[in-house]
Amino acid sequence: MVGEELQRRHGWPPLRSRFQGLYGDGQMCGRRVVLLLPMAYMNLSGAAVSEASRYYRVTVHHILAVHDEVELPFGEVRLKEGGGLGGHNGLRSMEQSLGSREFWRVRVGVSRPDNPRVTLADHVLSDFAEPAADVLLLIGRAADSVEEWLCRD
Repeated sequence: MVGEELQRRHGWPPLRSRFQGLYGDGQMCGRRVVLLLPMAYMNLSGAAVSEASRYYRVTVHHILAVHDEVELPFGEVRLKEGGGLGGHNGLRSMEQSLGSREFWRVRVGVSRPDNPRVTLADHVLSDFAEPAADVLLLIGRAADSVEEWLCRD
């Protein structure tokens, strides 16, 4: 959803199929940017990222992953470089495929499920329970964070 928001904000053409996902490229903050939305299962998404990074010759320090984060309250967005994976299967797949966990992340807070009978997998794969306006604000904050990261010196 954040990738689609960035595509919309910057007027990029429709994303195309490649690298085991949907991708597009264009300019943000005067820099060439490649946007990749892996279409494989999350726990296999690192292969798509690795394939695209090899093709474009992008080092791990120039990769920014946007991901859901159950350890943050809904609505909170944080930028992080490297570090632990927090049990996130998509990040684990990226580490395995890239050979490093030193990529950047935009952690998008979705909180833990309120109901203890709901698994984390079911929680993050289901539709948001929060009002649509709150979800749109969260997506906007995450997209802002991506732009801030790209525009830094």
